Order: sequence, then C-alpha cells, then structure tokens
Amino acid sequence: QVSLVESGGGLVQPGGSLRLSCAPSRSVFSIDAMGWYRQVPGKQRELVARITRAGITKHADFVKGRFTISKDNATMTVYLQMNSLKPEDTAVYYCNAEIKSGYWAPATGYWGQGTQVTVSS
Repeated sequence: QVSLVESGGGLVQPGGSLRLSCAPSRSVFSIDAMGWYRQVPGKQRELVARITRAGITKHADFVKGRFTISKDNATMTVYLQMNSLKPEDTAVYYCNAEIKSGYWAPATGYWGQGTQVTVSS
C-alpha cells in the first residue's frame, strides 16, 4: 500500500514564505496528476493548485501570483512554494495524487495526512 508523505508546514509571519513537499512512500508505476488542497474547520476542502504529468498547472484564484506548484519527475515529488502568506492562508494542507499501478490500470486517488500551515504574527 502506498501513502503520501508530506513535509514543510509550520508557523510563519504574514508576508513570509513556506515550501511544502509531498512524495509517495515507495516507487509507483506512474502519477497522472498531483495537487494541494486545504481545509479549515467547518469548511469544505478546497483546491489550491494542481499539476498534471505533462506539467500543466492550475492555481486557485486566491493564490495566483503568490503560490507556485511544481514537481520533480525523477523523485515524483510535488512542491508548493507559498510566498506572501496571509493569515487567511492558515489551514491544514493536504497532498493528493492520482496514481496508476500499471499501464492499463485506472488512476487511484491518494491523500496525504495533512500538514498544518499557520500564518500569524
């Protein structure tokens, strides 16, 4: 069974930066897409950014110009560089990956355990 391992969360002051990382716990056949979502208590989980195997990215309007998603194909690691952080960015950030176990297998969605990002002075 594969899991997603996240790192990089923490406490940062407004205007600061953090970089989140996420990678599968073991080698997998392929990954169709990876993304970052976030959730605050009482609200639905929302998409922050997503990147496909081809490198096509999508960023939510509320992070455009501040956050950037990228990936390292060799290590199957996805990153979320977060700059100009605001208190409203405070949330638990979850990594998601659509992983295939074989060429003809359908992609299966996996979630990381979540990492807390707190933006506060």
